[in-house]
Amino acid sequence: MSGRERRAALFDRVRATGAERTCPLAGDDLIQDPIASLTHAITVHRPPRDVWPWIAQMGAGSRGGWYSYDFIDNGGRPSAISIVPRLQHLDVGMIFPALPGRTDAFTLLAFDPDHHLVLGALPEGSLLMTWAFVLEPAMEYSTRLITRARGGRGYQFQGVPKWLTRSVVPVMHFVMQQRQLLNIARRAERQ
Repeated sequence: MSGRERRAALFDRVRATGAERTCPLAGDDLIQDPIASLTHAITVHRPPRDVWPWIAQMGAGSRGGWYSYDFIDNGGRPSAISIVPRLQHLDVGMIFPALPGRTDAFTLLAFDPDHHLVLGALPEGSLLMTWAFVLEPAMEYSTRLITRARGGRGYQFQGVPKWLTRSVVPVMHFVMQQRQLLNIARRAERQ
């Protein structure tokens, strides 16, 4: 398989179907008119109850990591390779640190164990973006893990000008989200 074919296969593995990109998901109602909505998905060959613990313990620093590129989003500390029982208790309003030692964070806006978890960025108390993780039962003993990030009108990534945000963020998000979804699937399937 050529490098191009391998890249295409990886992209296909995290590509949401047309129905998944347009169906309403948990958290969509929190940002009514987004400037962008990015949806990705992967099939995990485990039931939702085996995928959920990996989602529940996400977050940088003292949490389980983001399962993406740890040198970027977890201060070089490896993401968890096992379920951490102390990280399984969730409360709406709790913080999922974006990076270790930083004050910017995602706030847990909503969750339903084994079904969905919705994070949001609320700098200065105003909801600027949401990031949903939805677990849909698929085929026997499998889960379709669907993620959706939605940016509100005031969203601006790390001070990047708004006109550049619309072109840069989708590419950066895809690279990081792809790695995260593949790593969550690998961990859950190894369990």
